Amino acid sequence: MTQNTRVLIIEDHKDIAEMLYDYFERRDYEMDYASDGRMGFNLASQNEYDIILLDLMLPEMDGLDVCRKLREESKVYTPILMLTARDTLEDKVKGLETGADDYLVKPFEILELEARIKALMRRKGQIAQQEVLTVGDLELDTGTLEVQRSGQPIYLSPIGLKILTILMKESPKVVSRNQLEHEIWGDILPDSDTLRSHMYNLRKQIDKPFDQPLLQTIQSRGYRIGDAP
Repeated sequence: MTQNTRVLIIEDHKDIAEMLYDYFERRDYEMDYASDGRMGFNLASQNEYDIILLDLMLPEMDGLDVCRKLREESKVYTPILMLTARDTLEDKVKGLETGADDYLVKPFEILELEARIKALMRRKGQIAQQEVLTVGDLELDTGTLEVQRSGQPIYLSPIGLKILTILMKESPKVVSRNQLEHEIWGDILPDSDTLRSHMYNLRKQIDKPFDQPLLQTIQSRGYRIGDAP
């Protein structure tokens, strides 16, 4: 990581926040800190960060509300890694549904957290070459990161954008689960629920409001985007 990498920690447990702050500051990350959700939301809305570490259970405004408001109201697309003591599939889906890119269940190893941060940073930098991808009435501009279907804007998280970019570039071919996971997370793979949760959220955003579904799960093979075969 370079010295210009800016990290915002939104965490109300002082000992965890201090541990994270000290560890990453010693490695030349530029750190900022908020002890409650409202302060964290304000900082994230008013400043530019490379990554946001967001606790789920916060005073003033919980992590789900912070994440949702950043994505939907402030249009902040900084990668968000959610830190949570909740480890059920439902809780993970809720976190990703609000716009988080990844999550880590407490207690966690600091080295794994750092690896997840580096993976998210790599993903952030990979959508760079500008082109407009089109599948049916769905369009993705990889330069502006704008997505629309039938002229209606769709707002996706950075991971959602990455998944959609891969699927649209490969369309109408099927992309295996393993290929998606390795292109998105590299060698530091999340648990088995993460990709499934992202696909669930992506389907809700690009298909649910429309008559014709485009995102398909191909049993035992993977995923594809396009007209139904």
